Formats: sequence, structure tokens, C-alpha cells
Amino acid sequence: MADCEPEGHQFMDLRVPEYAYMFGFLQADGHLYQQSRQRGRLTVELNARDVELLREFQKLTPYNSSITARTRSTNFAEVHSSHTWSLWSLEARTTLNELGLPYGHKSRTVAPPHGDFSPRDYLRGVIDADGSVGYTSKGFPFLSLTTASTAIGTYLCGYAREITKAERNIKRNARDAIYNILYTNENAQKLAADLYYSDCLALERKKSAADSLQSWARPAGMKVAPERRRWTAHEDRVLLRLNNDAAAAQELGRTENGCCIRLWRLRTGRVPDRAGR
Repeated sequence: MADCEPEGHQFMDLRVPEYAYMFGFLQADGHLYQQSRQRGRLTVELNARDVELLREFQKLTPYNSSITARTRSTNFAEVHSSHTWSLWSLEARTTLNELGLPYGHKSRTVAPPHGDFSPRDYLRGVIDADGSVGYTSKGFPFLSLTTASTAIGTYLCGYAREITKAERNIKRNARDAIYNILYTNENAQKLAADLYYSDCLALERKKSAADSLQSWARPAGMKVAPERRRWTAHEDRVLLRLNNDAAAAQELGRTENGCCIRLWRLRTGRVPDRAGR
């Protein structure tokens, strides 16, 4: 058993960038199994092209673990080559479980860890596992996350708001009840630059994609869409009190059409009534 922990820190000290990243990745793409008599294992399976990340996890873990390879047919490819990192230590599994990596199915229940941790490294791990970075079919930068966890989706939106000032209201899609959170253009550039900083631990292909976003420049004549102004409880109260689109628009500094639509949504229950009537 080789001691590969970052100097001066214990295994899974989430204040350490590498461990924060690793924990975020494990929450999204790792699987913790439990059997009788305290037996169990942690596994992470990745495409063969990403095996180097598994080797980094192995180096960061001061417990015996292994990386195995296999090739099989899938619904997406006749030949799919992958590598799986497996860790059996009860002590290591207990540490991860106490930090917030559940045994068994976890997609909706995982949440950012309690206590001190490195936020951008944790989020980079989540995005490397369950997100995408690159260019749209039309050549515009984007950074996205697909998650079933309300807590993680909300945390990303809050963090990104501090970096980009962009507001996002998360909502599960109708097809499979997951959240699809998307940032584009300058917002994607800013967020990618913050998360994928120089010499950080990351999937190399996603770090390269994130770095490439910084070369994009908005085409001449392409307008910047203004960020949506969110309705506040105070504005809802004014709108309901006045009950007049024109008067509300003048007092609130909004358009008459916007006030009309918001008033209709409040009256029909399309949005929660926070006015305290």
C-alpha cells in the first residue's frame, strides 16, 4: 500500500482540490456497493480513452485498488473498450459514504458535501462525469450539466451566478424528470475558465475543450440577449394590488405585456403566489 495522499492532508480532505474533484466525480459516476459482513466495493468504469484519470484516482488513494480492462458490445458500438477502477477498503468506503456518497442508487439523493470543500474543483468533477463542454452545432460555446439531483443542480446555478451573473431556474424535463442546465457564449467562457484552470485535475479531453472556448469571439452584429429579470414577491404584490397592466408597468419599470402575462400566471396558479394575500 503506497501512501499517495497530498502532503499534509488525509484521504478525502475536500479542501484539497484533487480530492474535491475526485469526490464530485465519484458522486456522479461512481458506484458504491454493499454486501453482507461489511463487504463491498467502489467502482468507476470509464471509456478506455479516459483511463489516465482512473490512474490519478489510484495514486490519490492510499488503499489497495485495481484497474481492469474489458471489451464488449453495447447498444452504441459493436466494440466498446473500457477500464474499471475498483476499491474494496471498508475504511475508504466508510469515509466516502459519510461525506455523502450513498450506497446503491443515488442519482436524486446526492448533494454537495457538508463542511469545507473546494467548490470549483467539486463542480468540475461533477461536470466531467455528467456534463459537457464544447461548441454547439452552430459554433457557439456551451457548458452544460445533466443531473437528477435538485441539490447539485441548484448549487451549480448559485455558483455560476456568482461567476457569470446569469440566472437559471432549474426545472425537470417532462421526458425523464432530469435537469438540463445550460450556459452558452460568454457565460460558458467565464464558467469554463473558472472551473478548468491551469494544471487542474480533469478529464484531459474536457479540459482541452474548455480551453478552446476562450478563443471564441462574438460575431459582429450578433446581439447580446439581456438576462431575464426575475419577478420578486414585492412586484407580485404591487401587480395584484393595482390589477392594471399599464399602471403596474409604469410603477415597476416593466412592459405592459410582461405585467399582463405575469398577472395571468398568478391568477391561474401557473406560478406560486408569494404575495401573501
